[in-house]
Amino acid sequence: MSSDAPVGARAPTGKTFFGHPRALSTLFLTEMWERFSFYGMRAILVLYLTAAVADGGLDLGESSANAVYGTYNAMVYLMALPGGWVADRLIGARRSVLWGGVVIAAGHYVMAVPTGWSVFAGMTLIVLGTGLLKPNISTMVGDLYERDSPRRDAGFSIFYMGINLGAFIAPLITGFLGEKINWHLGFGAAAIGMTFGVAQYVAGRRNLGDAGARPADPLLGADRRRALTRVGVAAAVLVAVLVVLLLTGWFTVDAVVNLLTVVTVLVTVGYFARILTDREISGTERSRMKAYVWLFVFAAAFWLIYDQAGSVLNIFAADRTDRNVAGFTFPASWLQSVNPILIIIGAPLAAWLWLRLGHRVSTPTKFAVGLVLNGLSFVLMAAAARAAVGGDLVSPWWLVAVYAIQVAGELSLSPVGLSATTKLAPVKYASQMLGLWFLATAVGDAIGGQVARLAQHWSQPTYFLTFGLASVVLGLAAVMFTRQIRALMAGIH
Repeated sequence: MSSDAPVGARAPTGKTFFGHPRALSTLFLTEMWERFSFYGMRAILVLYLTAAVADGGLDLGESSANAVYGTYNAMVYLMALPGGWVADRLIGARRSVLWGGVVIAAGHYVMAVPTGWSVFAGMTLIVLGTGLLKPNISTMVGDLYERDSPRRDAGFSIFYMGINLGAFIAPLITGFLGEKINWHLGFGAAAIGMTFGVAQYVAGRRNLGDAGARPADPLLGADRRRALTRVGVAAAVLVAVLVVLLLTGWFTVDAVVNLLTVVTVLVTVGYFARILTDREISGTERSRMKAYVWLFVFAAAFWLIYDQAGSVLNIFAADRTDRNVAGFTFPASWLQSVNPILIIIGAPLAAWLWLRLGHRVSTPTKFAVGLVLNGLSFVLMAAAARAAVGGDLVSPWWLVAVYAIQVAGELSLSPVGLSATTKLAPVKYASQMLGLWFLATAVGDAIGGQVARLAQHWSQPTYFLTFGLASVVLGLAAVMFTRQIRALMAGIH
């Protein structure tokens, strides 16, 4: 491996998995089941929140439900930052993934309890567990390859296929159970999926070699005690803030959502400032981080639109599409499986394409393509919304076409972004940089949750067209700055 590989990383040798290290299969399956639980729950979350109490739901307004959905997604990815820190400084990526999976499973089991409070308590546990698992399992995938190997993008694309295999299966099961039988039964199916993931990870540990076995930059002695004290103080402050909100009557869904949105943006700004001013990173690493700021902004803008599939588009599927087939009205959440099945088909092609093209197409260019395609999907969605004006039900093929365009954009940006993050990361911030990558999703989702409120006040055609065109314009602007970003990347393609 190259000398600038993450500390302690060593790709295991022996049997291969689609021509890649065998360890990739263990990580592939772990991530598949974790995504099964995540997307299975997500597919029915907004529908449950907005369903009438008589139908077993919480009867929350669409505006607030969309904001809750966006903020929940944001918190899942925001917690990737402290999750990466725990791995880097305390217990290593391997144990972080294990404990994260256990906590996620516990959260889904809590959500399966048929009471109103269980959903929010369960989501809190899922947020904490995903923060430990999500960035660190991706770091372990990166540990299997040399930093600038062309096979790295291909490996991440295969790993990405595992993510979407779980995401495809999940809504078909949880959606039917939740919408047709009982919402909490759907949440329980997600819990069982995560349990399978944890069991598979434990069984496959022998394949992992040294990947993720040790912290990259461990805290020892007094430094460790000092850090843990600060964590305890921060947790106490958070609890105190929540108590104050509760006692003053400010502890409402909207107040908490707004507070967490602000926190997400402030954490992002603060974290970038910390890395860029760290005197322990080299000038080359600092230059690469400046390039990464651009990629981060592009990614956040991408997820702001893309992740509305589970909120605004999911409600559109439930209320505005004709889902009757041969007398059977299929669950609206089943349409959430369209996106991942298209990715399953497209991911191997993307892996082959990036390997074939090598370094001829740069990372910033791939990001620009993703933004343009994402924008065009919302332009098409504006046409679908116009067809539904007046209460007419439209064909679900409109949404299938929208998701197909988004998938093409996602395959241009998301797996490539994962790979670019591990390549551009300063050695000191290896796992934390994966957390920073997921923070782009957090920012996009947090702002997107607030933006989605506008869907209740603007006409739907105007809403989709406005943000679709904005994404197209940003993508074209990204093309103009490609040369400058590549220069800042200092030799990383």
